[in-house]
Amino acid sequence: MAIPIEFLRGVLGLLSVVCGYMAGRTIVALRRGWQKPSRLYGWIIRLTLCLVAVAIRHPVDIVDIAVWAVTAAAFSAALWDTSRKKESEDLTHTIFPPDR
Repeated sequence: MAIPIEFLRGVLGLLSVVCGYMAGRTIVALRRGWQKPSRLYGWIIRLTLCLVAVAIRHPVDIVDIAVWAVTAAAFSAALWDTSRKKESEDLTHTIFPPDR
């Protein structure tokens, strides 16, 4: 039972989007001193391998460009989302309602 190459291209494209997102998060974490550079290198290597594997068997086509664009969008979204300061939500009144 053979698996179609196009299905594998789609799986690798999805993996590249996830690796791009994680690489963006790791860049911000590295700048803030939360993680070591080796973790960033790992995500960059995984991302590069996935993007190359998507494009290696076929000439550059619309699938490659779409995967690269979505990966770039996920990378920039991760950079933006991780770099924002998040306010902690105060759930005190929700968990412990005031006595009446």
